Order: sequence, then C-alpha cells, then structure tokens
Amino acid sequence: MNPFRLAITYLRIGVLNEMQYRINFFIQLLQSFISVGTGLIGLGLVFGQVNTLAGWSRPELLVVMGVYLLMGSIIRSFIQPNMERLMDDVRNGTLDFALTKPADAQTLVSVREFRFWQLVDVVVGGIIIGVAFYQLKGTLGISQLLAFFAALIMGGVMLYCVWLMVTSSAFWVIRGQEISNLFEGLYAAGRWPVGIYPDWLRTGLTFLVPVAFAVTVPAEALTNRLTGTSLLFALGMTLIFVMLARGFWLLGLRNYSGASS
Repeated sequence: MNPFRLAITYLRIGVLNEMQYRINFFIQLLQSFISVGTGLIGLGLVFGQVNTLAGWSRPELLVVMGVYLLMGSIIRSFIQPNMERLMDDVRNGTLDFALTKPADAQTLVSVREFRFWQLVDVVVGGIIIGVAFYQLKGTLGISQLLAFFAALIMGGVMLYCVWLMVTSSAFWVIRGQEISNLFEGLYAAGRWPVGIYPDWLRTGLTFLVPVAFAVTVPAEALTNRLTGTSLLFALGMTLIFVMLARGFWLLGLRNYSGASS
C-alpha cells in the first residue's frame, strides 16, 4: 500500500473524528495562551536583567519561542498520539492487528492517530514569529525560508525517530511511560537556544534528544545564523537517526510475542 495514500487516509479520518469534539479547539486555544503567557513572562524576567542572552536578542528569542510552539504542535498532533497508541498495543498484545495489515508496520503505526486541534499552536507559533520579525524589522528571503523548512522537517523527523526508539523500548520494558515523560521534559529545554546550556547538556540536547536540530536550528535559519555546513550536518544526523530508529524497531519486533502467546 502506498504510504502517502495511507497517511492521507488516516489524516482524513483523524480530522473527521476531531470535528466531533469542537470544544477541544477552545481548550487547546486556552492552553496555547497559557503557554505563550508563561514564555513571555520568562522572557520579561530575563531581559529585565540583561540585554542579550548568549548573543540572542529579545526578538530573536521570540523566534525561538515561535518555533518551539510550532514543533511542539507537530509532536502532539502527529508523533506523540501514535507513539502512545503503539506503546499501549505492545503492552496489551494488540499490535497484531497492525502487523497483519498489507502495509509496512512502522508506517502504519506512525500514522494511525492525528490530533487536528493540536495544530492551533502552529498558527500561534507563526504569529509569534511574525511579531518577532516586525520587532526585528527584518525580511525573509527565499533562501532563509527554504533553510527554515528544511531544518524544520529534518528536526521533526529526528524527533519522530527518537520517539519511536523510546516507544520501542516497550518491547522489553513494561513501564515505558516514564521514559516518554522524560523525553517531554527534555523537549521543554527547547524554549531556549541550546547555546545557553552547559556543554554536557548541550551535547545531550543535540545528539541524544535532538532538540537543538528541532528548535534552535530552524530558529537560526530565520535569524541568519545558520550556515550551509550546519544544514548539511543536520541532514547527516537525520539519516543516522532514521537508520537507528528503523533498526531499533525491527529488533523490537523480533521480541514481540503478541496476544496469542
């Protein structure tokens, strides 16, 4: 089965399901306002004491916040729901229903769930980025936009791969939910550029949980900080994460006994 057609089919089903509960839109909007308000308070406290943070100005950090919200929305819309369902299927032995379908199992378990209203933060993040550029009095060139979208896609793919590897631990570890909670906590560090953190944490947020590639690098593309070398490095890391995730997934499947055992 064509993976793109499969994804579009489940996307359509997810949208139809979400439309039945439109109150969730207002709940998500409230959560977005709370998140933005908390972030702005944090920026206000920081810039009440300093003029720049690790070389980033206040409008530039608004760009980071916008990208953080945007990527977080993608995680909660596409990645997290599918990984949580996969973890439940492995724990309950119901993954058999996906494995017996005439489609690649990894593709299928990665597109079955879609939370449409979570995309509110994509719009909110875009508005914040727009406000930041108004304050910077800058313009977006074609090369910046292309680099931004390329970095955003690669960052999203890397985060998906990490989520898949973390979730695949459920093939061996029964209480895998705690590991997922740890990942969510580490992603929260993306509210700020990774350059402000000590070297050991910066390394972890780059190579173990690639928050740097998912948030800081796209923000660098929008603020003229990203170099071609960094973008190529991100591409190489994306390929590595994709291969690791695929290998980890296949290894986990070999240890899956199913509901019939």
